[in-house]
Amino acid sequence: MSKLKRVALIADTFPPFRTSGAVQLRDLALEFLEQGYELTVLLPSSELNQVWRMEDFKGVNILRLRAPRAKGAGYLKRTLAEFMMPFSMKYALKKSPLKNAVWDAVIWYAPSIFHTPLVKYLKNKSGCKGYLIIRDIFPNWAVDLGLMNKGLAYAFFSLVANYQYQIADIIGVQSSGNLKYFESWEKKIGKNLEVLENWLGQPSELPCSINLSQSLLSGREIFVYAGNMGVAQGLEILLELAEHLQRRKDIGFVFVGRGTEYNRLQEIAANKRLNNTLFYDEIEPDEIPKLYEQCSVGLVCLHPKHKSCNIPGKFLTYIQNGLPVLANINPDNDLANLILKEKVGQVCETNQVAELERLAEDLLDQIHKDKGMPKRCLDLFECKFSVTNAVKKIVHSLSKNMV
Repeated sequence: MSKLKRVALIADTFPPFRTSGAVQLRDLALEFLEQGYELTVLLPSSELNQVWRMEDFKGVNILRLRAPRAKGAGYLKRTLAEFMMPFSMKYALKKSPLKNAVWDAVIWYAPSIFHTPLVKYLKNKSGCKGYLIIRDIFPNWAVDLGLMNKGLAYAFFSLVANYQYQIADIIGVQSSGNLKYFESWEKKIGKNLEVLENWLGQPSELPCSINLSQSLLSGREIFVYAGNMGVAQGLEILLELAEHLQRRKDIGFVFVGRGTEYNRLQEIAANKRLNNTLFYDEIEPDEIPKLYEQCSVGLVCLHPKHKSCNIPGKFLTYIQNGLPVLANINPDNDLANLILKEKVGQVCETNQVAELERLAEDLLDQIHKDKGMPKRCLDLFECKFSVTNAVKKIVHSLSKNMV
């Protein structure tokens, strides 16, 4: 083991949340513990009556620190709450039993981009290095999707994002296609940039609350989408695909999750009178394997205006469970090359439903003929996306850069 021992992990999501970020951070924390490190997760909480609360999560120390409510708030309120979050957490930390703790390393997870003041405080206090795990390039992607113009808001968020890059010693991006955003940053003395692929641990398999054999899709080949349903996913084309494939009585579509687009997508499905499509609210992450046992294909969708590269967490859950993938994604995304090179699915980069329909049917035919696809999915996951490898890479990078 390296001389690195005590690690602080700062994030804004963790169980009981069920988001992909919360699951990733849960698995990362447990793997640090498994590999012999002493990890403490620092989290903001708007629900605390007291200033701080210590918890034990399967052996991992969790310190929840009182901070303003950000999630679920309106745009302006959320921005203000996130801006205040690190200062509130710093104040609460100074009142906690860990006020004098010294860390060997500080790791933080973005999103959120607002953790930097707390990170800087801990780094300076401990004289240690910091590793930024960055999963999306914000605010760039919001501009790409037309959700934000390059005005005052963009300038503000860019300033905040650049501040966290300035404080980071090491940045781990999720795909090689995102390295280009940090070329000038990497040239600075003492800065190190690397690809840190997304990761997942092995879930505890719970019985699934969704039983498709008792639904109107019983007996069909199921295309499943499980995850966030927001603007960034561009999911409307999947409902167009379902509409085109209503002629196939052996195919069904299942959407599981939640997000800002969930209700609108349900309304679209109802207006189209899709009799081959079902929606379910999000389920426990550990129920996912039993859900996928009932399915044939996992669906990945990214808004076509994206310019940054993305390897969504849902893709990992599919291949982890041996489920081939049908992806509708933006051009020049590293995910397309990965899927096609490893022969674990089909990819549409035109955002045209006719091509997506053809690829969906081709993929089903391929699955029936090529019995090696599930094993290739499993092998790809173990090779590139295991949480064991993620922790080893983070520790290796931090250990090289310890003072």
